[in-house]
Amino acid sequence: MPLPEIREILSMYDKKNIRIGVLGSHSALEIAHGAKQEGFETVVVCERGREKTYTKYYKNLFDHVILLDKFSEIVGEENLKKMMELNTIFVPNRSFSVYVGYENIENKFSIPIMGNRYMLKTEERNVPKNQYYLLQKAGIHTPKIFKSYKEIDRLVIVKVPEKKRTIERAFFYASSPTEFKRKAEDRIKRGIVSEEALEKAIIEEYILGAKFNANFFWSPLTDELDLLGFDKRIQTDLDGVLDLPASEQLELGIITQNIEVGHFGVTMRESQLEKIFESGERFVKVCKVEYPPGMIGLFALQGALTKNLEFYVFDVSPRVPGCPCVEPTSPYMKYKYGMEVGPGRRVAMEIKRAILEDRIEEIVT
Repeated sequence: MPLPEIREILSMYDKKNIRIGVLGSHSALEIAHGAKQEGFETVVVCERGREKTYTKYYKNLFDHVILLDKFSEIVGEENLKKMMELNTIFVPNRSFSVYVGYENIENKFSIPIMGNRYMLKTEERNVPKNQYYLLQKAGIHTPKIFKSYKEIDRLVIVKVPEKKRTIERAFFYASSPTEFKRKAEDRIKRGIVSEEALEKAIIEEYILGAKFNANFFWSPLTDELDLLGFDKRIQTDLDGVLDLPASEQLELGIITQNIEVGHFGVTMRESQLEKIFESGERFVKVCKVEYPPGMIGLFALQGALTKNLEFYVFDVSPRVPGCPCVEPTSPYMKYKYGMEVGPGRRVAMEIKRAILEDRIEEIVT
């Protein structure tokens, strides 16, 4: 259930004129497109200097624009008032979490959020009851986590923020303590990571398998789990290096980085779908206990299917996954709804149903 003040704000909304709002970054286009498909007006909050995508090139998708000097200003009283007057239900994406901050989202952002605002922070690995905790509670296969680099006895992936762009992670791989030290020292020397960040790095077993990001939608209104589809990530400059012959890769001697810049859609063998649904259902079930009212709406489990056909999950997105390729490339929603339904449209469908059944309180916090 929403906070008392959110419930009070909802009671003042004109339910016949609900608008769907989003931060102008990450997945705003797919959310707005889906809203339009279901007949909703939209609100986009943009940061000055990076607004043209929304105010010029795709202005057809946005009815109301709130332009700020910094995204973090969204929690200012005047901006909150504008969104309230527009009867805005806000859809959180990764940029919202990063630029606005969890404390602001939980304590100052007094706009109804489609989703569970208190679960957004579980994406960070250094908070209590984080994604690892939830996955393990759910009994979902996860990689082994090493408490110290000295324990490394197999291939691992080290997840550490970049020094200059902390929003990006400077992943690297190692298969022994010696290799870890050598690569870590090299990255510190080159200014890619800091010693402080490295001390807090996550050292995770590398799961050898085919990568699949499973994108889901959980409906509190129907108690049903939808599989929107799968995607894989395009990363720079890793993908550029992998395009070269192996001999050229070795000659380069450069440190690759895993900065996500795009996605492409994939499908999974039909016989494996049941275990993917089961993983999603297990995750939803544990979230209801640990973060009531639990998962609401869109989320993703990023993982790999091993040669033993076991699905290991190593990353959770407790919000819009941000993969616009899913709608046109995935058949799974067509199988259920008889039409293409992407993340944005599925959100809008849920909001529309909640309005018709007078149950908006059940899908927001």
